[in-house]
Amino acid sequence: MATIFTRIAKGEIPSYKVAESEEYYAFLDISPLTPGHTLVIPKKVEDDYIFNLPEDVYEGLWAFARKVALAIKAAVPCKRVGVAVLGMEVPHTHIHLVPLQTEGDLDFRKKKPEVNDEQKAAIAAAILAEYEKL
Repeated sequence: MATIFTRIAKGEIPSYKVAESEEYYAFLDISPLTPGHTLVIPKKVEDDYIFNLPEDVYEGLWAFARKVALAIKAAVPCKRVGVAVLGMEVPHTHIHLVPLQTEGDLDFRKKKPEVNDEQKAAIAAAILAEYEKL
C-alpha cells in the first residue's frame, strides 16, 4: 500500500505543491513549524530511512532540496532555511526545510503557528514561482 506521501505526490490527496520534478516532490507541511515549512520527498522510493535510499536517489533528493531551499529563502522572509531529517511519523523519507529567524524555530516540540488555507496557498505559489526561476 502506498504511503500518504506517495499518494500526495500522485495527486490523490491534496497538497500545497511548491516544486516538482519527475523524481521528487515538495509540498507545505500541514502542521508547519513556521510559515513556508516544506517537505521534500522522493516520488518512487518509499523507504522510511534516508540512508537506505539508493545513492542516486539520495544525491538527487538533496540536489532537489537545495533548489527548493533557495526558492523558499527567496519567497519567505527568513534568515536561513533550516534542514531536518527525522522520519519518525511517516514511513517515507522526507526532508524538512524550515524558514528560520532563530534556531528555536526548528523545535518540533513547540506550539505550531496558525497558518490558514489562504496563507498556505499564497506561500506555496510564491515558493513555486521562485523555484521556476532557478
